[in-house]
Amino acid sequence: MEYHNLSAKQVLSHLGASETGLTEEQVNQRPKDNELAKEKKKSWIKKFLNQFKDLTILILLVAAAISIFIGAFRKEISEAVDGGIILFIVLMNAIFGLVQENKAEKSLDALKKMTRPEALVLRNGQIEKIAIDKIVVGDVVLLDAGGFLPADVRLIESAGLEVDESSLTGESLPVAKRADVTLKKDCPLADRINICYRGTVVTSGRGKGVVVATGKQTEIGKIAQSISTTQAELTPLQKSIKEVGRVLTYVVLAIAVITFVLKVVARPGDPLEAFLTAVAISVAAIPESMPAVITIIISLGVARLAKQKAIVKHMHSVETLGCCDVICSDKTGTITQNKMTVHSAYFDAKLQSGTIKNIPPRLLQCLLLCNDVGLSGGKFVGDASEVALCNFGKSLGEDKFDFEKQNPRLDELPFDSDRRRMSVQSRVGQQKIVFTKGAVDGLLACCAFIDLQGKIVPLDEKHVLAIEQANKSLSGQGQRVLGFAYKQSDALTEKDLVFVGLVGMQDPPRKEIESAVKKCKRAGMRPVMITGDHKNTAFAIARQCGIANSEAAVLTGQELDKLTDSQLDEQIENISVFARVSPQNKVRIVEALKKRGHIVAMTGDGVNDAPSLKKASIGIGMGRQGTDVTKEVADVLISDDNFATIVVAVEEGRKIYQNIVKAVKFLFSANAGELMSLFLATTMFPKFVFLYPVQILFVNLITDSLPAVALGVEPPESDLMAIPPRDSKKGLFADGTGLSAIVLGLVQTLLTVLAFYIGIVAGGQATGVTMAFYTLNIIQMFYLASIRTNGNMFKSNPCKNKMFLVAVGFCFGLLGLIALTPLKTMLKLADLSVQMWAVIFALSLVMMFASEAFKLVLKFASKRRFNPIKTRKEVSK
Repeated sequence: MEYHNLSAKQVLSHLGASETGLTEEQVNQRPKDNELAKEKKKSWIKKFLNQFKDLTILILLVAAAISIFIGAFRKEISEAVDGGIILFIVLMNAIFGLVQENKAEKSLDALKKMTRPEALVLRNGQIEKIAIDKIVVGDVVLLDAGGFLPADVRLIESAGLEVDESSLTGESLPVAKRADVTLKKDCPLADRINICYRGTVVTSGRGKGVVVATGKQTEIGKIAQSISTTQAELTPLQKSIKEVGRVLTYVVLAIAVITFVLKVVARPGDPLEAFLTAVAISVAAIPESMPAVITIIISLGVARLAKQKAIVKHMHSVETLGCCDVICSDKTGTITQNKMTVHSAYFDAKLQSGTIKNIPPRLLQCLLLCNDVGLSGGKFVGDASEVALCNFGKSLGEDKFDFEKQNPRLDELPFDSDRRRMSVQSRVGQQKIVFTKGAVDGLLACCAFIDLQGKIVPLDEKHVLAIEQANKSLSGQGQRVLGFAYKQSDALTEKDLVFVGLVGMQDPPRKEIESAVKKCKRAGMRPVMITGDHKNTAFAIARQCGIANSEAAVLTGQELDKLTDSQLDEQIENISVFARVSPQNKVRIVEALKKRGHIVAMTGDGVNDAPSLKKASIGIGMGRQGTDVTKEVADVLISDDNFATIVVAVEEGRKIYQNIVKAVKFLFSANAGELMSLFLATTMFPKFVFLYPVQILFVNLITDSLPAVALGVEPPESDLMAIPPRDSKKGLFADGTGLSAIVLGLVQTLLTVLAFYIGIVAGGQATGVTMAFYTLNIIQMFYLASIRTNGNMFKSNPCKNKMFLVAVGFCFGLLGLIALTPLKTMLKLADLSVQMWAVIFALSLVMMFASEAFKLVLKFASKRRFNPIKTRKEVSK
C-alpha cells in the first residue's frame, strides 16, 4: 500500500499506531521481519566437497585410486593399504578444512551481530534503542543527523530534515523532507518528500516517522532480493600468498616430472612407484594449508580484538593496522572521558567557576530550550554538551522537559558544522523568543549586548574584548565553551541577537590516555588530535596528554585554509593538534599525511566524518557515540570510544602480521626442506626409495597444520611496540623472511639426506627411509621451538603458548604411536637402535641451533641497514 497520499494522522490510524509509539502488547502481535534478503549459505555437504577442488588433492585422489586398483589387480595388500592411507589423510585434511571454514563463518556472523545498527524508537511513550531487525510496522522512529533509516517511514514530524537518497535514487544532493504535506497518488518515488526510505542517511535536521514497511517490503528490500548472493573476497595478504603458491605449483610440477623420469630410468620395472614419488614431491612442496592457516590466524586475532572492544569489520584492516604510523583522533569522548559537566559561566561581565550563582533567567532558558536531549531509562541521552547543560539546569531545580512543556518549541534551525550554531524559537508566555547557542567566535558576529542597566546596545570593542578574554581564559583551562544569545522575534533568524553569556564545560582526559600516547610514540606512531574545539581548549588537553608541548604544534582550520598544498606539505610533520576544523579540513589533513607516505588511521563519530574515514588508510568509527554513517564506512569500530583501545588494536594488528610471517616462514621452510630432500636424494641415490608417498603425507599431516596455527597464537615479542611500524610497501618475504625460508629449508634438506645416508650405511634401504622419516618430522619440531620467537629462544617461555605445547605433544605422541604399534609396518618403517635414535635427535638439534645462528646473522645485517637509536630520537621528537 502507498502512504505518501495520506496525511500523517490517516497513516497512524490505518496502522493502529500513535505518536507515542506502540505498546509491548502491540509489538508482540506484529511480525518481526525487518531483514533484507540474505545470502544463501552453503550446506555442509557442499562445503565438504569444495575441499577436494584443489589440484594437489585431485592428484592424490587419482594416486590413491590407482594404488587400490593395482593392489587389487596384483593381489598385493600393501598397495591397497597405501591407497587407503592416502584416502584417510585426504579425508582428514578435508574435515580440518571444513571445521575451519565453519569457524570462520561463525566468526563473521558474530561480528555482524556485534555491528548491527540500532535505532531510536518510541514505545509506551518512552525512547528505546533497539536493533533494527526488531522494528515492526507501526513503530515510531526518531531521526537525527548521521542516522540510517531502519525502515520505510511516513514522516509525522520534521525540522530542517534533509536525507541523502543517492543509494536508492542516484540523486547526489540531499533531499529536503517535510511531514506536513500530502502528495498525489501517482507521485514518483524520488519526489515523495514525506516518505523516508530504508538505507538512506539523514544529513541534517531531525524528524519523527511511523514505519510503513520493513524488510523485503521496503524499496531497498525489493532491490536486495535480486542481488542477495555475494562472494567473500580474499585479503591482499591472502592474494599475495595465493599468487606465490600458484607460481610455486608450476615449479613443483616441473620438478615432479623430472623426478618421475629419473625414477623410471633408474627402476624401469616400477613406474607406479615413480608416479607416487612424483605425487609425493608435489604434496610435500606445495603449502596447501597456508591460506587456511592465515585465515585462522586472522580470525583468532579478530576474535581477540572484539574481546578488547575493537570490532574489525574487514579482514584486510588487520594487515593495515600493523603498519599504521599516524593516528588522527577526535578529542571528545576518545581522548577525553566524554563526561561533560558545567564548571564555569560568564555573564553580567563577571566570570564564575565552581558554584555558579544568580544565573540570568534568559541564560537558563537558552541552555534548556535550545537543546535536543532526550530521556531514556530516567537519564538524559544525546550530545554530551547538551546533557551537561540539562544536568546543570536540574541542579538549579529546573527540569528540561517540564521547562519545555511550559515554553513549547515553535521552530528550529538545527546545528550544522558550517554555522556552528543551533537556534530554536519558543513561546515564552505571550512572546516568541529565539534562543541560539554555538561557538563563541561565530556567535559574536550576530550579537548585541545588554549593559548593566538592562539596555540593549551594540557590541563594541570593549564588550567583544571582555568576552574573548573570558573565552580564552576558560578554553585555556581545557574547558569547552559555548556562547548563548536570544532575541524577541516572530521570525526565526540569527541576526541582531542579544548576547547573554558563556558556559564552560570540562571533559577531562581519560586516565589511561597519557600512557597510551607514550606507547604510541615509543612504537613509532604519531598521535594527532583533530577537533572542532577552540585552539586554547585543544592545546590544553593535548598538553595534559603529552600529544603537544608547544602552541606552535597547533593549527586552526582557518589557518589551514590559508595554506597552499605545498605549504601544508612542509608543515604537516610538525603539527600535532588541529583545532576548529571543518569536515573538508579533515579530508585535506588525511590527504597531506598520505602524500608524505604515512599510513593514516582516522577516527570519527559524526556524519561529516565519513569522507575523511573513507580517505584514510584505515577508518575507525566510534561504536558508542558514532552515527550509523561512520559505523558503516569504518573498517574498525571501537565500542568504548577510547583512544587507548585504538593503540591496543594497532598492537594486535602488528602481532597478527608478525605471527603470519612466522607461520609463512615455517611452512615454506618445511615444505622447501621436504621438496629439496626428495629431489636431492632421488638425484644422488636414484636406485633407492627415499620416502614413500604415504610417509610424506604423514609428515604433512603432522607438521603443516597444528604447528602453523600454534605460531598464529604466539604472544607478542617484547619489543613489538618499541620498534617503528613496518613498511607497507614491503612484501611478505622482505626483511629476510624469504631468505630464511630458503636457507633453513636447505639446512633441513642436508640434515635429512644425511640421516638417510647414515641409515643406508648402517642398515640398508629400510633403515635409511625410517631415519629420514623420523628426522624430517622431529627436525621441524625443533625448528618450531626456535622460530616461535624472533629473539633468543632460550629466554622465551614456551609454556605461555599452550597451542605450541599441543602441537609438539601431538607430533611426538603420533610418532611414538607409529614406532610402537603395527602402524610402523603399514608405513613401511623399520625398527631403530638407540644409537640411531640418538643420531636423529642430534641432527634435529643441529637444526635448532642453525635457526638461532641465522637469527643473529639477520639481526646483525638489519642493524647495519637501520639505526634504531636514531629512529627512536626522531619518534620522541
